[in-house]
Amino acid sequence: MEKINDDIITINSLCVFYKNTQILKNIVCGIPKNRITVIIGQSGCGKSTFLKSINRIVEEEGGRLSGEIGINGGNILDMPKEILRKQVGLVFQAPVIFPFSVKKNMLYPLNYHYNKLNENEKLERITRYLKLAGLYDEVKGNLNIHAAKLSGGQKQRLSVARCLCIEPDILMLDEPCSALDIGNTMLIESLLLKLRQFFTIIIVTHNLSQAKRIADYVLFMDNGELIEANDNSIFSNPRKELTKNYIKYMNL
Repeated sequence: MEKINDDIITINSLCVFYKNTQILKNIVCGIPKNRITVIIGQSGCGKSTFLKSINRIVEEEGGRLSGEIGINGGNILDMPKEILRKQVGLVFQAPVIFPFSVKKNMLYPLNYHYNKLNENEKLERITRYLKLAGLYDEVKGNLNIHAAKLSGGQKQRLSVARCLCIEPDILMLDEPCSALDIGNTMLIESLLLKLRQFFTIIIVTHNLSQAKRIADYVLFMDNGELIEANDNSIFSNPRKELTKNYIKYMNL
């Protein structure tokens, strides 16, 4: 089955350089709306750089972009970064938790992007997205608990909830389950499957079993290039020999 042409992101001839080293090489692809797109490939192939290109973190790390990245029909290079990052949220491998309470963690992006909301409106939004992230029932008795006291899985779900509370169109996650146990991994996967009806999700993972479980669409990268893009059937019927060899090796 081929991808339905309902791309929210269109990428054409994307290249990324750090000084004289080219990391991404002429990437051309689309990211379908309200689907889970999973990016796979061996370590160092450019998966994380691909994510960081979409919200332009690459430039803040000293990298240089060329080519085109369109989101909802607009070129990201023409957007102020604060507008772009309101549309595109990124959750990192290690959850980024601010050194204060759960409530203040959630208020931080709301105060930045939605400072005209009153306190009741902010609390309503905090509650909504903590519930959506499956965390509210675990912290509702004390939203003022210091976020550092949360478990690893709770911190990751707080990172997701904080990202979602500004209501981005696109949620990106870079290896969100790599440090989590099976129980918390299952919670995150269930959460992502639920969220795709509201958001477009892009996730990097090294875990092929996870990719098979949640992917609607898959990008396989190697050495900075996009080798193959297809739906979940890529795992049973890869078209490219390099894809076939990678999947076979990773399944051993």
